[in-house]
Amino acid sequence: MILRMCLLACVACALAFGQQKEQPPEGGPPKPFHLPPTQDFTLANGMQVTLVQYGIVPRVAVRAYVNAGGINEAANQVWLSRLTGLLMKEGTKTRSSVQLANEVADAGGKLEIEPGVEFTSVGGVALSDHAAQFIALVADVLENPSLPASEVPRLKTDLARELAVAKTQPNDLARERFLRTMFPDSPYGRVFPAASELEGYRAEDAAAFYRDNCSAARTHLYVAGKLEGDLRETIRSAFEGWSKGAAPPSISANPVKAHSFALIDRPGAPQSTLFMGLPVAGPNSPDYIPLDVMNTLLGGSFASRITSNIREQKGYTYSPYSQIATRTHLAYWVETADVTTAVTGPSIKEILSEVERLRKEPPSPSELKGIQTYLAGLFVLRNTISPDAVIGQLHFVDSQGLSRSYLSEYVQKVMGVQPAEIRAVTEKYLLPDKMAFVIVGDKSKIAEQVKPYETTEN
Repeated sequence: MILRMCLLACVACALAFGQQKEQPPEGGPPKPFHLPPTQDFTLANGMQVTLVQYGIVPRVAVRAYVNAGGINEAANQVWLSRLTGLLMKEGTKTRSSVQLANEVADAGGKLEIEPGVEFTSVGGVALSDHAAQFIALVADVLENPSLPASEVPRLKTDLARELAVAKTQPNDLARERFLRTMFPDSPYGRVFPAASELEGYRAEDAAAFYRDNCSAARTHLYVAGKLEGDLRETIRSAFEGWSKGAAPPSISANPVKAHSFALIDRPGAPQSTLFMGLPVAGPNSPDYIPLDVMNTLLGGSFASRITSNIREQKGYTYSPYSQIATRTHLAYWVETADVTTAVTGPSIKEILSEVERLRKEPPSPSELKGIQTYLAGLFVLRNTISPDAVIGQLHFVDSQGLSRSYLSEYVQKVMGVQPAEIRAVTEKYLLPDKMAFVIVGDKSKIAEQVKPYETTEN
């Protein structure tokens, strides 16, 4: 009886697989992203403020973006902005680090200070009924940091340990060389300090960096979430006494679009780390959204062509990925992958073949539609999950000088990109003979494989 049942089950399975696979019903069009109404005003000292009523969860996100970061460091003071940010968490002129931490905790929050390339973010998320208290704490940290010299040795030790580890990681080594190549003689291309320089930083250096770069006129405060009461007066009272300061200096990025090749030897490495890319149009260009769609189709999603080629079909790598990284009014495209040593050269060849294929032939409407639906849906999902996500998008468009309508029109514009536009922007911007190639791996095993890419003739 059991044998008969098994045979019947096998026959049923065979019949089922022999029939045409039923396709799931096609989903509806992606929903647009609706930007919540904002209240925008500017304090007398030049600080910009944006309030966003968002959601029903009694939490509020408070983020102040100061136009100061790595690009404002001197050539011999890389990571000084990071040291300054760490010191700012060590208390204010009226609160010790312990008092500050306790008061932040009482507000149900967590204070985060994140120095970046162009901006330093100061703030966090707190309970809505403690929003005024948390805003006052953020203001105190921004306006009155104590920057205690006693904490500098400990913090420098932590940074030195982080630097030493990073210098052993192939991805970090490749990124450092890639950005230095992309932005030569520019602070945009600096990634790591020299260990000796880091050791020499003093509290006075951090104080000077803070004094020169942190001020009201260079700051935009965003508050989003379930806002209780009128927070405008709270913000005015907390920040109106902060000095205006000077406007941020104009700093040149000077991105280079020219062929270059670098092979960093890592003897015994079981895999090679690849970085390859070049500058492309920035967010304020009409080509940016078509480029965004193109990147998602080419290498920026799990369903992308490069991923399908060198991961799914050939098994050269587990996690290839491309992205368009943005800075203010500029951007660059980069493909990264950790590939098996023995197929380093073939991996580069396949990546370039996918680039070249898209330069010559537009994608089919069905392939493009799938990518557009994915990208549009991801945009809406990412930007509606939390007040912090809304703040991130607002800061993006504001810092790029874009209209806020960019956010509400993004889905429509993504879905409106045509196959011919994808081919056109690929041909216009992804020029293999203008790309920077950085490879970290065992030179003795990969030098011959990658030799064809040392020059533009390959």
